[in-house]
Amino acid sequence: MNSSDRPARPAPGPAAVDHRAAVAAETARFVAAVQDADLTTAVPSCPGWTLSDLVKHTGSVQRWFSSLLHARVQEPPRTRDVDLRLPERQEEYPAWLSDSATVAAQAFAATDPELPMWAWGADQHARFWARRMLFETLLHRVDAELALGRRAIVDRPSAVDGIDEFLVNLPFATPFAPDVVKLRGPGSTIRFAATDGGERWVVRLRPDGFGLDANTGATGAAEAAETADATVQGSAADLLLLVYGRLRHDAAVFTHDGDEGLLAHWFANSAF
Repeated sequence: MNSSDRPARPAPGPAAVDHRAAVAAETARFVAAVQDADLTTAVPSCPGWTLSDLVKHTGSVQRWFSSLLHARVQEPPRTRDVDLRLPERQEEYPAWLSDSATVAAQAFAATDPELPMWAWGADQHARFWARRMLFETLLHRVDAELALGRRAIVDRPSAVDGIDEFLVNLPFATPFAPDVVKLRGPGSTIRFAATDGGERWVVRLRPDGFGLDANTGATGAAEAAETADATVQGSAADLLLLVYGRLRHDAAVFTHDGDEGLLAHWFANSAF
């Protein structure tokens, strides 16, 4: 799909979340969580990974995205090679992750967020990469805290923005989430409803694909459909963890009704 085929979506609301500042804040929380932890600790929400893998992945993503911003890429990059400057000793990984956020901040400072750029998602501007970097960092910070048996807290504005970012970009994620192509249907709808606010996201599965209904999501909650074939309700923070597969839709924190088969189909194929 080229950029002219992408559905028109309003730009994310910068007044709600400053993505650039939030990357720094979330990285600091991540570093604080793992600073004195055993980095060989398994991460159940990322099967097969340890905390060391989680830190390395997050810092690598931050540095790769930063290199894309500096290059002002206008087409899909042919390589993901970037100088990671990864230390040899794992004990130095937390400090390296902190430095990765500094690398990102330098890229943000040097790049106009409104600059047209290639991006794999819906928003073809530099701001896409700061927003995407935020949720890569936030979700893996949560993974680290859960692995360490700590309560993971997600700020509500970030949770609302993150749900929207996930659902807007998911239709474009097939290169690395191939099961997404199975999300088809005869116009079936799934509604995600935040119980701690008025936000409603209605996803429609069509024969040719899926996407958010117009006037639903973080910027159009007041006009969201009142009925859907299936509905899941929970706090914005819990819904964010749900769409990213960190919680199941039948967890006690959610209420759900409607077509259970439709919900099972969605969650079986929307892994990011």
